[in-house]
Amino acid sequence: MAVKVLIPTPLQKFTRDQSSIECEGNSITELLDSLEQSFPGIKARLCDEQGQLRRFINFYVNSEDIRFLDGQNTALQAGDEVSIVPAVAGG
Repeated sequence: MAVKVLIPTPLQKFTRDQSSIECEGNSITELLDSLEQSFPGIKARLCDEQGQLRRFINFYVNSEDIRFLDGQNTALQAGDEVSIVPAVAGG
């Protein structure tokens, strides 16, 4: 099942400068594993040593924040769009 993943500019060095890729996965966790298999090193930027999403990275499935869905267990369907959005801070 193909899911479209939108990659932010800082992570595109891992995806060979692609801003959008097709990936497989029935959940965010499976999608992360699929991303790592296709683009080694990207998962370490998105997850901590325990495999949990880093606090400063936000994931959206079809514009819905996964923190308000099922987190990393959020189910994915064919054709879904997953956006990876790094948090921005400033002052």
